[in-house]
Amino acid sequence: MQITHLGSGSRGNATLLSYGDTRVLIDCGFSFNQTENRLGVIGVEPSSIDAIVVTHHHKDHSGSAIRASTAWNASLHCNIGTANRLEWSPIEDCNTFESLERVEFNEVLSMIAIPIPHDDSDNVAIIASDGEGGRAAIVTDLGEGTSELLRHLAGCSHISIEANYDHSRLMEGPYPNSLKKRISGRGGHLSNSQTSEILQRVCHENLESVVLCHLSEKNNAPHLAESEVLMAVGDSFKGSISISRQTGPEFSNWIGRAEPQRVATF
Repeated sequence: MQITHLGSGSRGNATLLSYGDTRVLIDCGFSFNQTENRLGVIGVEPSSIDAIVVTHHHKDHSGSAIRASTAWNASLHCNIGTANRLEWSPIEDCNTFESLERVEFNEVLSMIAIPIPHDDSDNVAIIASDGEGGRAAIVTDLGEGTSELLRHLAGCSHISIEANYDHSRLMEGPYPNSLKKRISGRGGHLSNSQTSEILQRVCHENLESVVLCHLSEKNNAPHLAESEVLMAVGDSFKGSISISRQTGPEFSNWIGRAEPQRVATF
């Protein structure tokens, strides 16, 4: 299984999962043209996308999903709460799934959705399985790591997880107190220290790679997020840590390989 972040941040999110000839886009939050252009950077024809999964209704995750689904003839998947918020009709517009229900894309590639708390939304984390023991997690937009999420992360070979803000930068920054409270609350985002604690708790010898996502451009910096995570996981983690920026795609991770591979540009 290949994991490629097309970009991650407050202005848009999309992650491509590939296994053999099957391609699944987790979130589709860039404009339609941007999404097609970013796929083109890695030589992927948009019409080859088999399915689009939307984790929640916020525009930076759902923005062009229904247009892309129609244009590419790709099946569209989300939970019923997200469908309602986006005014999508189940069956006609999208396929809906329940929390912890397995969604199969082919005979090997599948996923389950783990509910996570975020900002008046029915957000989910995605745990994808390649049918050969490899599992990859895509986890963004949550204010805390729930016990259920931690149980599922503990068996993953790859984890993409947000490290949205540095606590000091957020609290000392220009945001109004109400926004600071929302970001740092249970329904907000993960700080570098929260992400570090989660990774420390789920780290195991078969965890090959970690990608830190959805970094705030105002309240964080890549070196702050990476160094805090490295301090937490220490020598127990033998894999790689990478940063997914807003301006992707830059690299791909593969189950079975610790080091990411720079994407080939066309």
